[in-house]
Amino acid sequence: MSDRVAVGVLTQAFPQSLVDEVLAETGRVQQRNRLLPARLVVYFVLAMCLFSGQSYEEVARLLTAGLQGARRWRASWVVPSTAAIWKARSRLGVAPLRQLFARVCRPVAAPDTQGAFYRDWRLTAIDGTTFDLPDTRANVEAFGRPPRSGRGEQDVGYPQLRMVGLVECGTHAVFGAAIAALRTGEQTLARAVLGSLRPGMLLLADRGFYSVDLWREAAGTGADLLWRVRKDLVLPVIEQLPDGSYLTEIFDRSDIHHTRRGVPVRAVEYAIAGHEGVYRPITTIPDPGKAPAAELAALYAQRWEFESTLDEIKTHLG
Repeated sequence: MSDRVAVGVLTQAFPQSLVDEVLAETGRVQQRNRLLPARLVVYFVLAMCLFSGQSYEEVARLLTAGLQGARRWRASWVVPSTAAIWKARSRLGVAPLRQLFARVCRPVAAPDTQGAFYRDWRLTAIDGTTFDLPDTRANVEAFGRPPRSGRGEQDVGYPQLRMVGLVECGTHAVFGAAIAALRTGEQTLARAVLGSLRPGMLLLADRGFYSVDLWREAAGTGADLLWRVRKDLVLPVIEQLPDGSYLTEIFDRSDIHHTRRGVPVRAVEYAIAGHEGVYRPITTIPDPGKAPAAELAALYAQRWEFESTLDEIKTHLG
């Protein structure tokens, strides 16, 4: 019964009509009848995430048993071999799954979802991580291994890919993701997911994502931002505000003498008991009446919801 429920979740989130649309859009509709039609292979790849500890054949058996239980599969069927499944996945390719993600994965919080909103803003966070890959020559060449710390030492460990994603803080729904080789920087990948931001969102980010160019690009989506910046970043006080925050400007790194006009932002500075140093997030929200400094300081901690999401994906789902 639990297997049927799991497959039922797949067919509810990814309806058959949507899967067929995506297959048509990406040119993956099979030209002849096969033991593993393209639609079934899509559900098979999704089912591998639900039954990650099982073999190819067992995932296929659980999937079709669940579809039969949900009355979405009526024909008699023989579980194909691992080789046949591998060939079917190769025929399907990446494009349909990427398109499904873009069509389905959206923020899902309702107005009463706990922790999903701050005042009128939907809370989101951006961060990056790495995932281990099978230790094959092709993966090493395409993605690379983690580098050793010492000079001249050979890279070791499993090959890895780098991922940067957008998460809805209140639900841990990943609604934007970009992957690339390990050598690709997080800021480079971040640009690939900013298009998923919308007005009415408030994006939280740590200091590793800060650059003036990336800030401009993210703010250009209409979303508001709350990003921590480095402690050595010069932030001239233009106007002190009654809540303790202040208006300032940020400048391109190349403009060391501030000869060009900077980007106006509002800065908040605070300390945390038991921790050294001062935390300095900056925001696109200039009015302290709409977002007081004390509330923004407390809100920045919600960025850790991304870490909780990674724990769910890597530890509990993976």
